[in-house]
Amino acid sequence: MNGHDISFNGLHRPVPGVPRGRLAPSPTGYLHLGNARSFLLAWLQMRSVGGEIVLRIEDLDQARAVPDGARRIVQDLEWLGLDWDNELSPDFAQSNRMSIYRDTISSLKDRGRLYECFCSRRELREIASAPHGSAGDYYDGSCRRLTPEERLERRAAKEPALRFIVPAGTIVTFTDLVAGIVRDDLSRTTGDFIVARADGVPGYQLAVVLDDIAMGITHVLRGNDLLASTPRQILLHRTFNAEPPAYAHVPLILGADGTRLAKRHGSVSLAELRGAGVSAASIVGWLASSCGLRPTPAPCMPDDLVEGFNLASIVRSPTATDREIAFR
Repeated sequence: MNGHDISFNGLHRPVPGVPRGRLAPSPTGYLHLGNARSFLLAWLQMRSVGGEIVLRIEDLDQARAVPDGARRIVQDLEWLGLDWDNELSPDFAQSNRMSIYRDTISSLKDRGRLYECFCSRRELREIASAPHGSAGDYYDGSCRRLTPEERLERRAAKEPALRFIVPAGTIVTFTDLVAGIVRDDLSRTTGDFIVARADGVPGYQLAVVLDDIAMGITHVLRGNDLLASTPRQILLHRTFNAEPPAYAHVPLILGADGTRLAKRHGSVSLAELRGAGVSAASIVGWLASSCGLRPTPAPCMPDDLVEGFNLASIVRSPTATDREIAFR
């Protein structure tokens, strides 16, 4: 890639032919039922085929990390009955891999794959809302067209972010193991995307790709709110001459208001449920039933779900819930 050691200490090298997935929580709060279901399914996907599962902490955004958040997440996962195949060490937190990300960013910049972006949030909102035929975080490449003199002038007034150049006609097509065939013309849907923020923090898209490559990840299962990120990550994998993982994006658990679970939806965190006397088996049983793995929410543990697990059994629609869930 860039001549630097990007491996994770304490993680044995992937065994050829043995699939490897990952649990990648962010320590921004307690794990809730939605997180737990995605992690359970990722764990089952690997355990059902004799694969490996590894754990890393995605704490790029230190401003949002809660004190002791990583330790609490590990406790929640262990209590739920999930395990992993790597020994935890500081190297498994993204915050301890910043030099690796920054070296890679520097290498990409030297190769002419990045450029400085000085746009304000207001300007970005205006660009994203323009009638360009796409939606979301689309960027039209305006800063790519700045002259050297204009860049120098703007650099004196504002620290730039760095964007990865997406050439016109860049189309990424892949088959998601749950969502099916996905085709994305990145030059029209997202345009050039950020790989380093103006404050120097590496971008999520770049960091997770470097981590997945370093950990030998062959399969990624996560919530379908991240499906739109996948074409960008596949493009980065190809940039580094790495084989992208097989992706599976599963439906979310939603609150009663139709939005993804959050504190406003009541006691849906594992810590709160555990404190209220709910057993791990009751939660696992409900999670299994909610996504179609079991006909009823009878208590069970993750090991009970390994035999016969099949992604095809997962319901393809979101699960709506509220704080009145009746756990047995």
